[in-house]
Amino acid sequence: MNILYISPENTVGTLGLYKRIHEQHGNTVRYVTFFRSPKAFEEDICLDLPFNFTRPFLKKIRHRIYQLYRGKEGYHKNREGYPPIWQPEGRFDSTFLAWKEKQWHKRIQVAIKEYDLYNFDVVHFESGMDFYKDARFAKELKKRGVKVICHYHGEDLRSRGVLPPLNEISDLNLTNEVDLLKKHPNIHYIFLPFDVGAFQKRYPKIDNESDLPLVTHAPTNRYYKGSSDIIPICRKLEQEGNIRFELIENKSHEEAMEMKRKSDIFIDQINDRGGWGYGMNSVESLAMGVCTLTEMNDSYCKFIPDHPFVNVNKSNLYASLLELVSDPPSCQEKGRIGAQWVKKYHDIASVGESLYNYYAKLGL
Repeated sequence: MNILYISPENTVGTLGLYKRIHEQHGNTVRYVTFFRSPKAFEEDICLDLPFNFTRPFLKKIRHRIYQLYRGKEGYHKNREGYPPIWQPEGRFDSTFLAWKEKQWHKRIQVAIKEYDLYNFDVVHFESGMDFYKDARFAKELKKRGVKVICHYHGEDLRSRGVLPPLNEISDLNLTNEVDLLKKHPNIHYIFLPFDVGAFQKRYPKIDNESDLPLVTHAPTNRYYKGSSDIIPICRKLEQEGNIRFELIENKSHEEAMEMKRKSDIFIDQINDRGGWGYGMNSVESLAMGVCTLTEMNDSYCKFIPDHPFVNVNKSNLYASLLELVSDPPSCQEKGRIGAQWVKKYHDIASVGESLYNYYAKLGL
């Protein structure tokens, strides 16, 4: 089979991992991104389109504009619906989107012709995003008998919603996030893929009383990660002489991994603002054998009862950190268990098996 992935960005490096999964099954894969990865993940076909609203400056502008329509929460406000439906917020939004697509059109059409993008058997639309809001590319694929798969992440269903014409023709909807299972009537879960064998374990702890344990936090979006609560708590513990604290932010993926690898404890998120539980940040730290903290609500704990996380929230984060740093062997054991858990559920072999089970149900 010829398989194509289309994604706004190679956000956490999964496109390259899916490529490996499919190649191991004897299939060929290409992936197209709208924008270059800010973490410098490998690109395949990158269109380098303008107006990348994942960039901090444009993201802030979008949020301000959406506050005019949605109130104080702006772009962060969840859409209602089952599934939530995307639509322009108002006249300005509608006019801008139409103008933006005109700016994109030529590059998109050149890529479709140059790379023969209609000549695939399966096309995955990461984030449930076509090149166009009217899903004209996906509709043409469907006419040609191509299987259409949508893979939704965080904001895709919470803040944006599905593109109705793409949702109507999708043969399969997937997500890595448990809360999104409650936002769409026909969506299925799959673990994030991860190459566990490629990650070195954390550096051995220096046996020195003056060497305080290192706690890190790596917010891609401070609002969603609850960083406004996490950072002051960690700074307080640092000032009291209990830990060292480093914020991993605005780094390349390689730099971020180096900082994580040196950590004794990694904090992912609290408050459930950006989705429940955990994401690639946690998968990476667990794979390195780093004790990992995140908020796991009751629904997530029931869905994955054997999870290896230290379950924290705003109220108990300070006490939990203090307990962990006072008991290094227990902290290290939690990291060891976490590494085993990641290999069981997230390694590319396991995720590949799940994905191809879904393929089989589609007759592929």
